[in-house]
Amino acid sequence: MKTTLPLHPALFQETPRTLLDNARFKVELFRYPSGIEAVRLENARGFVIVLPFYGQMVWDMQFDGQRLTMGSGFKQPLPGKDIIDTYGCFAFHSGLLANGCPAADDTHPLHGEMACARLDNAWLTLEEDRLALHGDVEYIKGFGHHYRAAPAVTLLGDTPRIEIAMQVTNLSGATMPLQYMCHMNYAWVADGRFSQNIPDTAFQLRTSIPAHVQPTPQWLDYTQQLAAAPQAFDGLQRPEMCDPEIVFFADNLPQYVQQAEFMLHSPQGYSFVTRFDTRQFSAATRWLLHNADQQVAAFVLPATCRPEGHNAARRAGSLITLAAGEQRQFRVETGLAD
Repeated sequence: MKTTLPLHPALFQETPRTLLDNARFKVELFRYPSGIEAVRLENARGFVIVLPFYGQMVWDMQFDGQRLTMGSGFKQPLPGKDIIDTYGCFAFHSGLLANGCPAADDTHPLHGEMACARLDNAWLTLEEDRLALHGDVEYIKGFGHHYRAAPAVTLLGDTPRIEIAMQVTNLSGATMPLQYMCHMNYAWVADGRFSQNIPDTAFQLRTSIPAHVQPTPQWLDYTQQLAAAPQAFDGLQRPEMCDPEIVFFADNLPQYVQQAEFMLHSPQGYSFVTRFDTRQFSAATRWLLHNADQQVAAFVLPATCRPEGHNAARRAGSLITLAAGEQRQFRVETGLAD
């Protein structure tokens, strides 16, 4: 049996309110001092905090006492139009008409319009061993694109992982472009080690330098070495080499596996894991940054293309188009490995 609980902004107050509490799950609703609504989904292993009306960002996540979210100066989500206005979350939906860092010939915001979109509706569904937060938003512009986005975050009973899903439907009578990345900002793991079920040689260093990156001579020398031998990366042992950011790309993932699995292993014995279907996500990005303000080891960002902007994807032939009425679905499993 499935139970549906609709959510409305008026339900959220600064004092947390318990909406549901049973043997497997607990749900609390609250509002940050900044005014942003939040839902805390909890099971026996930990919790996840999701912003139901603000892009359905996953703001924070913790399982088995281990915080999985990047380090940043943001103490709470802040209202904004672009993701850089509130860059402290665990995960956000990057896209959907455009994705990634805009190049000089692009006009879209960093990581697209969906990241900070105000959702129209939000609701919870409870089943025997599944608790999910759903939402939807209708995007429409006169003489422009028209689509429905329906994200969801699912917590399973007694499991230290979540599922992040996105469904996109083209409501227009014309085709629409689609670029999507599930952008998960994992915590930095000192001396951590990567593993994945695709070859190490699949990764290539990003050689373009976005406008927000200010390279140093030391960084330029280091990245020149990495460009020649990407598999020699040792940044998690030398965090100073990830200031500014280091980014790797892996393309055409279906040539290697159908079900991809990427992991980040800590010396303390725990591991982060992300799994996805390469028929949905044909590209992967690895983004690493460590400085006084941000510490993040995004060991994999599943995507439909590289995050180098709309026009770069169009020129590379990796820009997806949806026909009138066409729908695409995406799903990622992520969290602590068992």
